[in-house]
Amino acid sequence: MGKIAFVFPGQGSQSVGMGKDLYDQLPEARSRFEEANEALGFSLTGLVFEGPESELKQTANTQPALLTTSYALYEAFAAKGIKPDYMAGHSLGEYSALAASGVLSFEDAVKIVRARGQFMEQAVPGGQGAMAAVLGAEREALAALCGEISDSGAVAELASINCPGQIVVSGAKEGIEQVTARVKEIGAKRAIPLEVSGPFHSSLMKPASERLEAKLSEVAFHDGTTPVVANVTARPAQEASEIPSLLVRQVYSPVLWEDSVAWLIEQGVDTFVEIGPGSVLTGLIKKIDKSVRLFNVSSLESLERTVAELATV
Repeated sequence: MGKIAFVFPGQGSQSVGMGKDLYDQLPEARSRFEEANEALGFSLTGLVFEGPESELKQTANTQPALLTTSYALYEAFAAKGIKPDYMAGHSLGEYSALAASGVLSFEDAVKIVRARGQFMEQAVPGGQGAMAAVLGAEREALAALCGEISDSGAVAELASINCPGQIVVSGAKEGIEQVTARVKEIGAKRAIPLEVSGPFHSSLMKPASERLEAKLSEVAFHDGTTPVVANVTARPAQEASEIPSLLVRQVYSPVLWEDSVAWLIEQGVDTFVEIGPGSVLTGLIKKIDKSVRLFNVSSLESLERTVAELATV
């Protein structure tokens, strides 16, 4: 029997109305959403269930909204008796994984990601940063191109190594425009500008990381029930005391998603369950290794279907 990993999505997977079926039908999920409202001091549920989308898309709102929805889905799924061998999350999703593993309390996790979103939004003035998804580039060649552009004075860095042929770059607006204009020089197909509110996972986020470090120092971290693979190392942290520094580095370092999935597969993981809105991660994992089994828990309906299918494996 192979091993199972639960993976949690990051920003970009949100949608107005996510988690409403859970809220309406499961008292435990409703209490989690209400706990988030209380922890944050405003109606997160109103924003998640009714929008407007433009407000939900703001980083400081998206992060607690996704974490709350993912965590409520996780609890409903875990209640069916399915236990993972490992967990991982993409960027913000790492916090969902840490909460699910008991490293952070749910209340602390919601407060931290709200603050993290605010710090990230405030780190770089609007319009000065940018991100783009580069398709069809080799990692080393793209890193070299970004290095050359950064050396000329416009920051451009690898921000997320998602899967073979899909790497996100981040940095100063001018730097990312140069990358976009030059990717064909290194054999890439094209670069697609991303609609984001800042140059996430780049060195320009260091002011946000310093503020996050102070925030994390106020919070209790515990040894988790399940190893959580860190974005910045593509390995699980062994001790709870190591995790805050990994989360601080994560803000300005690339998300090593492809490496994380590859490491999990090396450990014998052959089944991945994406827990949270959307299906971005199952799509990426499929491009990393077509042989693994992929499941998606984004609603009560898909939860029940996944439980039934896993029972027959």
